[in-house]
Amino acid sequence: MITQINRNYLLRRSTTLIAVAIVSLVALSGISGILLAFYYQPAAGEAYRSLSRIATEVNFGAIVYGIHHYAGNFVIALGLIQMVLMFLSRQSRLSWTVSWTSGILLILAGIALAWTAMVLGWTQEGFWRLSVELGIIESLPVVGSTIRELLTGGGGINTDTLQRMYALHSYVLSTGVVALAAVHLWGVLRQDREEKQALHDRRKAKLESDLDRILRERDRPEEVLDRT
Repeated sequence: MITQINRNYLLRRSTTLIAVAIVSLVALSGISGILLAFYYQPAAGEAYRSLSRIATEVNFGAIVYGIHHYAGNFVIALGLIQMVLMFLSRQSRLSWTVSWTSGILLILAGIALAWTAMVLGWTQEGFWRLSVELGIIESLPVVGSTIRELLTGGGGINTDTLQRMYALHSYVLSTGVVALAAVHLWGVLRQDREEKQALHDRRKAKLESDLDRILRERDRPEEVLDRT
């Protein structure tokens, strides 16, 4: 019993620490992204040259770019680890709906951020990956062509596409990730407090039950003497 309680406690504590780490990484990614936006130019051709200047000419530019890149990837990795830990610690009850929902949506938003970022460097790899994936999207029935036109601006992959991806990456998805990370941390902290209170109540009830049993056992010999 004690081992089970300690195991659950360690798992719950780990989920809280990971939630704090996720918020910290999201903050790092956001701050570094703002710094990169001062020099980045979302235009065909200029995007690659601006990132090259950031990496080679801007003071600490390569470090800031590295922080932005790896912080975003670590958010996804920690989010997946978080889901596993919450499952192992049996944090899948209805009361954990906020934490579970925000965590899953956070992972999906992080993946979407990585997807929109692949073409922002305007490299050959990013260009052709997006071209292939847009073809897959276009093959979806009914809505495929509409989604592709919204993402590309109606034509091929060009400056319009880059600007739309940049807007999704920098404003829509980034705002969503910040909000989801904050909600997830709030949900984990709230449920952690509730678990502590529930454990305290169970221990208090057990103590009162043990005390009542001891008092009854102490009074039992007196009842026997009174009968004799």
